[in-house]
Amino acid sequence: MEPAKPAPRHFSMIRGFHLADFITLGNAACGVLSVLLAMLYMASGDLTHFLLSALMTPLAFVFDVFDGKVARWRHEHSPLGRELDSLADVISFGVGPAALGFAAGLQGGWDIVILCYFVCCGVSRLARFNVTAEALTTDSGKVAYFEGTPIPTSVVITAVLAWASWQGALGAQLWGGVWQVGPWQLHPMSLLFAASGTAMISKTLRIPKF
Repeated sequence: MEPAKPAPRHFSMIRGFHLADFITLGNAACGVLSVLLAMLYMASGDLTHFLLSALMTPLAFVFDVFDGKVARWRHEHSPLGRELDSLADVISFGVGPAALGFAAGLQGGWDIVILCYFVCCGVSRLARFNVTAEALTTDSGKVAYFEGTPIPTSVVITAVLAWASWQGALGAQLWGGVWQVGPWQLHPMSLLFAASGTAMISKTLRIPKF
């Protein structure tokens, strides 16, 4: 007689998600859409695709705010939710803005180095927060302050790029022009990403968490 087979466990992980986790997945979806729309803009040249790509970042920010509020309201904090939130933020506020910057015309050699630096800073910032979150948590259960600027502040960069696109300042018309620095080109606009990344990994900047 054959031993009984274990019951199938299809979708067991999804069934273990809380409501806040599904909202976090909305954040991640916005990040993916931002990247895809930026690629679509490069293929089509249609400014609507660029603006929609930029719009995905503030929309992801809305999801990012509400998943935390829902988790606190339902008392559903979990290590899974925290890790899921960080992974979604990497896509929406790291890779998404970097892809938008590349689509905007930041395609020189130094620009690409800076965009990679920006994303790596965002990843490092989130990893550090996950490691230190418990030590920074107050009696109320909330983190007292952020070390370095939170990665969702990259929404400011996407707003600048969206405004530049609205003014027709993309590609060869990017504000600040282009510099030849050694073997590669550098667009001064990419320094926004460098400044943002550096601020994220700073240990001297302490941003109160409201």
